Amino acid sequence: MRQLTLELLPEASPCLDNFVAGGNGEALTGLAAWLAPDSREASLLLWGEAGAGKTHLLRASATCYVDAARRPDLENVDPTQAVHAVDNVEALSGSGQIALFNLFNRLRAAGGRLLTAASQPPRQLTLREDLRTRLASGLVYRLHALTDDEKIAALSAQARARGLRLPPEALAYILARAPRDMRSLTAFLSALDRYSLEHKRAITLPLLREVLQTL
Repeated sequence: MRQLTLELLPEASPCLDNFVAGGNGEALTGLAAWLAPDSREASLLLWGEAGAGKTHLLRASATCYVDAARRPDLENVDPTQAVHAVDNVEALSGSGQIALFNLFNRLRAAGGRLLTAASQPPRQLTLREDLRTRLASGLVYRLHALTDDEKIAALSAQARARGLRLPPEALAYILARAPRDMRSLTAFLSALDRYSLEHKRAITLPLLREVLQTL
């Protein structure tokens, strides 16, 4: 049976419109307002647990995105970009923290924007005091992971948009066995749709089990 691993990729680039807000409506509205040309705030920080959607929103909003978990020294960042996003700021090295502090000051002086994300609010981060103060001085929003009911509602809406007919227990079955973040769940639904079409089979629990076994 053909493996589907490489098919579990997002069909569309992250944007504000395809972010499933759930209980994060206030944070999403605040981010959209912050990105508006007339916003006077230089920085915004999103914090919350893994899978809450921080990376999606950073990638959707910035002209320059850097993941500090992969580049802890924050090297070779171009300060001329309009909006910078730095993910996982708690993973910054000592030199990376200095680089982010300097970038923050340059962007604020030039009218640019800095969007950051972390697992905790700025005052609880193990970072240089001057950097924590800078990050806390701007807008700060918490993102909450979607509840299971919200995930099922979002997947149901996506299935309807695709014209998929799912058995009543299908979404609960997927949620119990597939990766639980919305990016992976959405990608799984897309892979399931393709698999069903390619094999000309209706989506049933046996078909779901087949697709899950190929991942």
